[in-house]
Amino acid sequence: MISNDVIRGYTDIIILNLLLQNDSYGYEISRQIRQISEEKYVIKETTLYSAFTRLEKAGYIQSYEGSKTNGKKRVYYHITEEGYVHYANKCREWAEVKDLVDKFAAVLDLSE
Repeated sequence: MISNDVIRGYTDIIILNLLLQNDSYGYEISRQIRQISEEKYVIKETTLYSAFTRLEKAGYIQSYEGSKTNGKKRVYYHITEEGYVHYANKCREWAEVKDLVDKFAAVLDLSE
């Protein structure tokens, strides 16, 4: 399992990446994160919806009501042009962070 503390600053990248592919809703995004991470990262519902709120207030995503499922309307999310720019900036930032951490992280043979 990956610690929430480690990944907290990059939740936006994960969500925006999934929305680059197509509009989606909360449960589906959560499921995709679990699947793609091979269950190494399971996003908490509160973390996910806090991120949606933050991203929407910043203008990076827009929400809209989709079709009804079991009598309940789903809220879908769509990435905006500002969201594309934010995503690109966060990816550049991640590359710099990764490069820095790689300089300090020792590569150990943990198989022994």
